[in-house]
Amino acid sequence: MTSFSDMSIAGWIILPVAMLVIIASALSAVESPRWWIRVWDFPRIQILTLGVAVGAAVLTFAMPNHWPTLILVGIAALWQFYRIFPYTFMARNEVAFVKPETVAAADSFSALTFNVLQHNRNYDRTLALLVQEDPDILLLLETDSGWADALAPFLAAYPTVVAAPLDNTYGLIFATRLESVEAGLHYLTEPDTPSIRAQLATPGGTRFRVIGLHPRPPAPGQDTDARDAEIAIAARHAAEAPQPTLSIGDFNDVAWSHTSQMFKRIGGYLDPRVGRGRYPTFPASWPMLRWPLDHVFLSPEFVVISMRVLRNVGSDHLPVSVRLCLAPQIAPVVNEEPVAADAEDFAESREIIEDYKAGD
Repeated sequence: MTSFSDMSIAGWIILPVAMLVIIASALSAVESPRWWIRVWDFPRIQILTLGVAVGAAVLTFAMPNHWPTLILVGIAALWQFYRIFPYTFMARNEVAFVKPETVAAADSFSALTFNVLQHNRNYDRTLALLVQEDPDILLLLETDSGWADALAPFLAAYPTVVAAPLDNTYGLIFATRLESVEAGLHYLTEPDTPSIRAQLATPGGTRFRVIGLHPRPPAPGQDTDARDAEIAIAARHAAEAPQPTLSIGDFNDVAWSHTSQMFKRIGGYLDPRVGRGRYPTFPASWPMLRWPLDHVFLSPEFVVISMRVLRNVGSDHLPVSVRLCLAPQIAPVVNEEPVAADAEDFAESREIIEDYKAGD
């Protein structure tokens, strides 16, 4: 059996990768808003892949000195797999996908959410996509005045448009052709980071609510206090809403994170990706590195007719398009029941909000 000294080159390659897998996995298990901890929520697929590669290398080269490392890497890989498992085809679906002819057309509609990338000036490519998709509900993020001007002719066809063009990468445009009972900007945490809250009605007259989010991501020097507080506040709004709720946007948080899962439980949401895959959207130009940042969360009164990640039109995100039906008689029968929030969830969300306000 080959010893470590006999395989020094392989050893020096494997050991740092193994340590990365172990340390990154350990940090991702820590509940902290520090950016250098929270960033490890994102690349779980990639960390799992590295863990499997390390294990295969140790077994291939028969390195006896690396067995303790192999055990630790195995534990780390199992932890990563556990976290992403709901977003594999092995998990049970939460939301039913139905054929359009089986549901009421009058209560069906389409929605599209897309982070355009403020500095992306490929207006024509985005416009061509929007014309092709022609969504009933549209949420565009990172829109500045340049984007607002370029999209104005297209948006003129929508009777309701709420726009906050900003040059800080947190501008947004919300548009809908559905009946709008109310639609407006809300600043849940920071004064320059708007979100959307709207009450709409399907063509058949069934009312529902829409929440659109784009909180700030974890980044060097920028912890997740504000992001987590915004997500927690939005979850509470959904829990208090008397109508079914659709929540869309770029949450700057992955679907499998602790914060996103708490958002689901408190808001009473289901995720149509569960049991169907990750539907990754970022970074658009690096398919092997992509993770799901752009979300569609539904209350259990909805069923899904279709859900797609669309083509790259020049942004660092990919657009997400979904066609839904609000079917309160059918959906609760064919959908899974949402996991109920417990006292610990509400206590944690309250603490997140209070901690953010205290540090503001």
